[in-house]
Amino acid sequence: MIRRLLRRMFGIEEPGLRRIPRSEHGLAREAISPAARKVCEVLAAHGHAAHVVGGAVRDLLLGLAPKDFDVATDARPERVKALFRRAYIVGRRFRLVHVVIGGETVEVSTFRAFDPETVERDEHGRVLRDNVYGTQEEDARRRDFTVNALFYDPATETVLDWHEGLADLRKRRLRIIGDPETRYREDPVRMLRAVRLAGKLGFTIDPQTRTPIRRFAALVERVPPARLFDEMLKLLLSGHASACLRQLRDEGLHRGLLPLLDVILDQPLGERFVTLALAQTDERVRSGRPVSPAFLFAALLWHQVLAAWRAHERAGERPVPALAAAIGQVLQAQCEKLAIQRRYTTLMREIWAMQPRFEQRSGQRPFRLLAAPHFRMGYDFLALRAASGEVPAELEAWWRTFQAADDDTRRAMRVAEAAPAPRRRRRRRRKAAVATAPTP
Repeated sequence: MIRRLLRRMFGIEEPGLRRIPRSEHGLAREAISPAARKVCEVLAAHGHAAHVVGGAVRDLLLGLAPKDFDVATDARPERVKALFRRAYIVGRRFRLVHVVIGGETVEVSTFRAFDPETVERDEHGRVLRDNVYGTQEEDARRRDFTVNALFYDPATETVLDWHEGLADLRKRRLRIIGDPETRYREDPVRMLRAVRLAGKLGFTIDPQTRTPIRRFAALVERVPPARLFDEMLKLLLSGHASACLRQLRDEGLHRGLLPLLDVILDQPLGERFVTLALAQTDERVRSGRPVSPAFLFAALLWHQVLAAWRAHERAGERPVPALAAAIGQVLQAQCEKLAIQRRYTTLMREIWAMQPRFEQRSGQRPFRLLAAPHFRMGYDFLALRAASGEVPAELEAWWRTFQAADDDTRRAMRVAEAAPAPRRRRRRRRKAAVATAPTP
């Protein structure tokens, strides 16, 4: 502690640390959100180190707009909470503080220690608990990739670089901090993050970082399902889902993670459907339009449902019960891996269950379907199926016209219901008169 204070007083660089001025990196303090700047200013005014850190710094240096801003400090959570009117301590494995200023929430973390001897691990090396505070140097060493270990001081407009992250950023290279095998054993999710960041940013993965991934891919199966779901959601809603999923397949990480990736390898129609779904999702994310995770997962898992549905029908089940059984079967298998939240699975069931109803266009059926709460989502799903060639384009066009028409036009559009086949009248057997024949 005293050594660190003396270094700060006399301006001595710490081992491995580069202080990069604005003249070299070009990032002005105005690029930082007002709330994040305020958090740093208040903490600094009370004698604490406070820097914007992680993905926000990385994205700003790449000319991208960050989704949020995180701050790292040497102040303990209780101290941070006491300095702000609206601040809330969250987290169990490691406590964080959410500071709310205006309409923005800034996540504030205390520097974490890097001590391999004190952490609790499972038999495979995955870290289970390591709630220990430390220094900025230790905090930088704990972070996953060099480009995510850059600290930015808004007061001096200086970037603090402990692991040559700025050089990697300029080379568009993703490099893990420390020994790759050890870091992947500590947290297998880092392999998924490597794929997501490489796909999202258009980076190449450093050879030493990439080489162990295929060998350690099975470790992902030991990640808690809820955490795996969060990471997959980030990947799918990154705006570069197509590139990310291709990279997952290239690195051998797809097997068992999402069944869709196993299915599309063998089903050209399924691959076209998934490709269209991902392309539409990426386009919506990039244009700032909302995306429904339920719709996306429904699209990604549809061909598994379709295959199971056909199997149940071949076993002699009627179409509607067969579809319900297939949906339950697929969701049960998938939720064991990804822990998809109930609010999403409920919507997914509705979207899938609507699909056979789109083929029923006679009588009052189309009116009842049109009044369904999530009709538009179900129709968009039908449009995706038509675009991939799974259902006739005429069916999608009919529903597109039907929902935009007035009531009179809709009534005229209804498809005539096929007349039922005439019932064969069963001939009643005449009761034979019981004749009493004369006895010869």
